[in-house]
Amino acid sequence: MKKEKNKFESALKVQKGISQPPQTNEEAISNLYKKNYKLPSLDNLLNGIIVGDRVMLSRAITLIESSKAEHQEMAQKLIEKCLPMSGNSIRIGITGVPGAGKSTLIETFGNYLTDLGKKVAVLAIDPSSQISKGSILGDKTRMEKLSANPAAFIRPSPSEGTLGGVARKTRESMILCEAAGFDIIIIETVGVGQSETAARSMVDFFLLLQIAGAGDELQGIKRGIMEMADAIFVNKAEGDNLKLAKIAAMEIKNALHLMPKSQSGWTTQVGLCSAIEKTGISDIWKTVLDYVNFSKNNGYFLKTRHTQEVNRYHQAINDILLNDFNNMSEIKNLNAKLAESVYNSKISPYSAAQKIIESYYSFLKKS
Repeated sequence: MKKEKNKFESALKVQKGISQPPQTNEEAISNLYKKNYKLPSLDNLLNGIIVGDRVMLSRAITLIESSKAEHQEMAQKLIEKCLPMSGNSIRIGITGVPGAGKSTLIETFGNYLTDLGKKVAVLAIDPSSQISKGSILGDKTRMEKLSANPAAFIRPSPSEGTLGGVARKTRESMILCEAAGFDIIIIETVGVGQSETAARSMVDFFLLLQIAGAGDELQGIKRGIMEMADAIFVNKAEGDNLKLAKIAAMEIKNALHLMPKSQSGWTTQVGLCSAIEKTGISDIWKTVLDYVNFSKNNGYFLKTRHTQEVNRYHQAINDILLNDFNNMSEIKNLNAKLAESVYNSKISPYSAAQKIIESYYSFLKKS
């Protein structure tokens, strides 16, 4: 007798977790410090990027991820030279809770785009675990077919970084990928925390993936995320789950009616897709193109790009000041002492912060 499917059964499948090492190529980064490793010159890196050499592009991104001062200086020069050649791609952010099938969808979508003659780069915003220091999203082995596609480039997230630092390096990597001739840049987020906000601040189109029957708690459908989305697609709309997926899509449409109108004037689209059966993939692409045309016609596309650049400028100021602050030897010593005092409840966090800032200003006046 065939078992009747519970109408509340979820499309979410729980898989055994995998403890992964940091996703940055640590060996490549360590080689930058070895005397016998010859770092390609700025011109060689630039020329390699221009002709679409994926090896040179990878080396350039590794250079960006290095924290060594001289590498950072060279990286910024490279970014400045690549900037005039960037900005011609369509930047797509894709998010969804773990289990929504992001990686499978991105692989299917990426291969669909390359079949259309597009060059696709996939980057990630994935702050590492504060416990294991490993990536939450995992690595590009989840997208084996797309990884082997000569028209695609996949770069895992920089590991062991704060959200702000990871997002900055992702933006810089995006500039290099665009200079290398990639038409579509896909930014994948881990789907938890504030990574969606970081992704939204650097893309043109934001796609939220959902699954049917997981419940609001598992789905994590937060009002803020729904307001950011330009399209919401219910993934895993296949087989016995198709009916539930249609119900979920209808519920999402109803919920969107309660949301305020977007600044762009665009109406968030809702659809169904299956990364496994490759259905609805063309609908996603059509929605992206419709949005790009809509936002370009009313001027919102360019306005958003310019606003994103100004935000990056403000973030750069914060990064430079914070880096200067943290690298001052006197501050390092004082910081350790004050942190211990805060830990032992000898001073309040605010008072300690005030004290170290005053000391920083004092050191600046003396220098």
